[in-house]
Amino acid sequence: MTDTRVDTPFIADERTMLCSWLDWHRETLAVKCAGLSDEQLRLRSAEPSTLSLLGLVRHMTEVERNWFRNVLNGEGIGPFYYSDDDPDGDFDTLETTTTEQAFARWREEIAHSREVSAGLPIDTVGKTQRHGHDVSLRWILVHMIEEYARHNGHADIIRERIDGVAGE
Repeated sequence: MTDTRVDTPFIADERTMLCSWLDWHRETLAVKCAGLSDEQLRLRSAEPSTLSLLGLVRHMTEVERNWFRNVLNGEGIGPFYYSDDDPDGDFDTLETTTTEQAFARWREEIAHSREVSAGLPIDTVGKTQRHGHDVSLRWILVHMIEEYARHNGHADIIRERIDGVAGE
């Protein structure tokens, strides 16, 4: 497994630190998926869980999309992979997308997330409330780091199950 992550700075301003850690965790998910076949990316972790590496990529696509497009930028767009009728579709209905399409969408959402947040002060309040509360860009960045970190732990276990490869 080739590690393409860029080390985070040890000393930086808050925004640089948060964005660096978020990028590091984004790339960690990519590293965990690197070099695997379509079949391996779709492999479920262990019953009854429906977690798979592809499902995690699809889920993080939705997470990026919701927090940056909808909450921060107020775009009001819907999800790709889940619905009210299929709330876990990002994990469960993997046949609705190709691996290439899922990774392309994820990268597009990351690029859009960077674009809409670039240059905004870290205290910028999102245009849409979450559960009746205003949300700052700082909160979104911290939450995104937490979300990726949690799911990267899942990805590490799934990857190790697939081919024995483990890492940080």
